[in-house]
Amino acid sequence: MITDLKINEEKKKEYYEKGYWTHDTIRDVWERQAQANADKEYVADDQDCRMTYGEVDDAASRLAAWLVSQGIKPGDVVTLQFPNWAEFTIAYVACFKAGAVIQSLARNFNGADLTYAMNLVESRAYIGPTSFHGVDYEQQILDIADDIPTLKVIALVDKKAPKQTDLPTVAEIVATTEPLAEKVPVESDQVACLLSTSGTTGKPKEVMLTHNNILFSERVFVEGLERTADDVMWMPAPLNHAVGFFHGLVAPMLLGGRSVLMQDFAVKDAIDLINAEGATWSMCSTPFIYDIVKYLDAHPDESLPTYVLHSCGGAPVPGALIDRAHNHDILLCEIFGSTESCPHVFVPPSKCVEWNGDWSGIPFPGIEVRYIDEQGNDVAPGVQGEHISRGPHQFVGYLNEPERTDRALTDDGWWFSGDLGYMDEQGRIRINGRRKEIIIRGGENLSAREIDDNLVGCPGVGESATIGMPDDRLGERICTFVAPLGDTVPTLESVTAYLEGEGVPKRLWPERIEIIEEIPKTLMGKVRRNVLTDELACRMA
Repeated sequence: MITDLKINEEKKKEYYEKGYWTHDTIRDVWERQAQANADKEYVADDQDCRMTYGEVDDAASRLAAWLVSQGIKPGDVVTLQFPNWAEFTIAYVACFKAGAVIQSLARNFNGADLTYAMNLVESRAYIGPTSFHGVDYEQQILDIADDIPTLKVIALVDKKAPKQTDLPTVAEIVATTEPLAEKVPVESDQVACLLSTSGTTGKPKEVMLTHNNILFSERVFVEGLERTADDVMWMPAPLNHAVGFFHGLVAPMLLGGRSVLMQDFAVKDAIDLINAEGATWSMCSTPFIYDIVKYLDAHPDESLPTYVLHSCGGAPVPGALIDRAHNHDILLCEIFGSTESCPHVFVPPSKCVEWNGDWSGIPFPGIEVRYIDEQGNDVAPGVQGEHISRGPHQFVGYLNEPERTDRALTDDGWWFSGDLGYMDEQGRIRINGRRKEIIIRGGENLSAREIDDNLVGCPGVGESATIGMPDDRLGERICTFVAPLGDTVPTLESVTAYLEGEGVPKRLWPERIEIIEEIPKTLMGKVRRNVLTDELACRMA
């Protein structure tokens, strides 16, 4: 059982009194919705799988019973590693029925990534595919199982390939196990999910979110964006992310609505899927809507008649893109948040066109936002400062890292985002950038420090410093400044070849190399990334 949660008792009392938090867990809400909407479709994917609320509930109850029979206890961590498959819903609901804590990991985590992440949370069980897109996940988890001492249970999803070992599949378990007969004791203030975030230090941190955190976040999310049970969510973002998991599946569930998952985004396929399923809205990063609008602009015979709202985060949304989306009858609304602070600022649909990217939004009801200077004092309206927030949505710490938690989250509940911006007298917020050394590429947080660390030992690289390079589609790409060592001048080709040989994931490869005589630093030795940002802007002009 995870016990090192950081929750301010005074704010906790306030949240319960105001109804922001309740004693309902996600399981409780799910079971009410499953009963009320048993015959209604809950989820579909682009791999021809469809399931009603009732079908998911029955399968999840059987998988939960099996997990319990295998020794999974309330508070144990179950690791899920899934493509965007509808079967993920069976697994996540089963975990909540069993009282387990979910760790959802990216499908591109390799053996080393998996080993580190699963040991970090002392994972007891793993559920993932047999094989997908050329990766043998079955063999991969078997290869590292002995390196994860707490791992006792493995189950597979044979959606794309048959199993090669005697490990059980979810389909076999569901076919041979009776539904869970009784409710496992779980409380709404307990951790429901762990999400990995790289932050600024390279190695992942595990962000702890309770049932109350998630339910409040998704409740105000659907209410603020004025969604109903008739809406159909289109979700191409990965399920290891708060966007894909919480917004893609939990939010529609709260409404009794539908969700359509897309595994491999391609713009024409996305348009066809949205139209075929009658999708009405989505929440994902800017590149998805950028590509869709670009395609619609170039193909006036194509349209999205049902698709009326796209909310996106990860980077400020350009006004020109908002205008272009509106030309196709799509409202494009900016959302701002982080893994630690699930969206807490949003542009109301009614203000989307009027504000036209000038404002990042207003806080959701129940959430407080302030801007402070370097001494921690509030700044005046319109003056730039660091964005800090507090509310029922806020994470409750980093797992087993109290010092990191205390640096990011104050005793009275304020989360220091590291983002810079300001608020006007009307409460409208503008996000300008980040103080932390994070690159947000297509909605994914990448650590500049980790990228630089991977280049230690690269031939020709003396020192390096990585920054985000502006990109219309992805928000940012990876640009690394290199001070050469010796007579060898590194190139993008030589650097990426080295990283490939070292087994560094491709998502951490620089996409542009800039040669510089010396990396600019402060007197304390910290890289002056703002100087590099200005230098890059000059070189790109």
